Amino acid sequence: MPFHIVGKKQLGRFMLELSQRFRAREGKVFATSLIFLLLFSFALAAGFVARADSGDRSYSIRSTITFVNPSGGSRIWNLTEDDRAVGLFMNNTWQNVELIGANYPMETQKDTDGNVIGDLKFDKQQLRPGENISYTTEHLVVSKPRIIPSISESEAGTLESIPQDLRENYTRAEGSWLISDPQLVNLARNLARNETKALNIVKSLVGWIRSNINYTAHEFPFYPNETLNIREGDCDDQAILLVALARIVGIPSYMQVGAIYMPMNGLTEENVWDGHVRVVQRSIGWHGWTMVFVPPWGWLPVDLTYVLSDSLDPLDAIRYGAVTQQNTIQYMNFSKVDYVAESRESRNFILRNGFYLDMKDEMTKVETGSLFGSPENSIAVVFGVGTFMLVVSSLLIIRRRRRQPENRKIEVPTPPV
Repeated sequence: MPFHIVGKKQLGRFMLELSQRFRAREGKVFATSLIFLLLFSFALAAGFVARADSGDRSYSIRSTITFVNPSGGSRIWNLTEDDRAVGLFMNNTWQNVELIGANYPMETQKDTDGNVIGDLKFDKQQLRPGENISYTTEHLVVSKPRIIPSISESEAGTLESIPQDLRENYTRAEGSWLISDPQLVNLARNLARNETKALNIVKSLVGWIRSNINYTAHEFPFYPNETLNIREGDCDDQAILLVALARIVGIPSYMQVGAIYMPMNGLTEENVWDGHVRVVQRSIGWHGWTMVFVPPWGWLPVDLTYVLSDSLDPLDAIRYGAVTQQNTIQYMNFSKVDYVAESRESRNFILRNGFYLDMKDEMTKVETGSLFGSPENSIAVVFGVGTFMLVVSSLLIIRRRRRQPENRKIEVPTPPV
């Protein structure tokens, strides 16, 4: 489905010039003093490295979307409120986000899933054949260290301990989840059996999906029963399947998507949707995962396609998923909206009318200005071209939903993490 490529890479740099800071001044320097200074400087440097590695990290995320009505066509592209809508990265305890640039004025609203959406004020309402229009947004993100609770099956809470309001809001038959589908119901109940602890059930669901669903990228997202039938799917396909299975057995869940800093990927370009959409990405990948509510720890991320662990333990999908790393930035939640239907509708609209889209995303590491730089470790995990589809669908989906007006101050919701 759409976002696919789970990737992550971070480049780390360590300072190599400490000794130069201790050049001898004019005159004699005792050998013992020099040795002391050198040892002290290296110890000091190590302290700076440790603090930088465990502290905040800053990123710039810049996106440009161009709507194109090609010459020679006969259709007029009437730009709607949906076309003017742009998703804004969320604020929460793991990240502070500020919109620092946009080439059009905007007001903010919330969609039905609580995401903050910018309503851009274009200077034209139509695109005639041969015309185009572009908008650019830039976010500054301060990503904080991620702390995942120490989970264990022995300390897990039961289904009965899940708050009733969460059951009502996050286990419904809405969106893409199809919780009444007979195949999905039978699978979920067979995997859960008589288990009463939510974590143990999640472990069974994750283990089954990992063993039975192959990672394959698609040009549009699949419903959970489709993924189940063909036994393949990319990151959001598998996340959608897990949401459906979890909701069937009474575990609150929804899908979350985000951007990953991937500097070693450099510049990539892909054409999708029969060549009508061009996606250019620099040092960025898009990814999707599931959020589940597991007592007593609350909301936990479950990553089915990107786990930084060699262990076969299904619970490592919680402990070591992409979003546990600071180079993953949370973007939007999908709980009530039919993510699959709206992605497909966007694709059909573009192809049916012969329109084109050009999407450019770039993610940059913002140096903190520290004397010794910002060291990072690098790990790159790339699963395929699905990342292009994920960004296409997630960015277009916001154009197909009803929103509730809010004041103009940009406030991003704080979903549970």
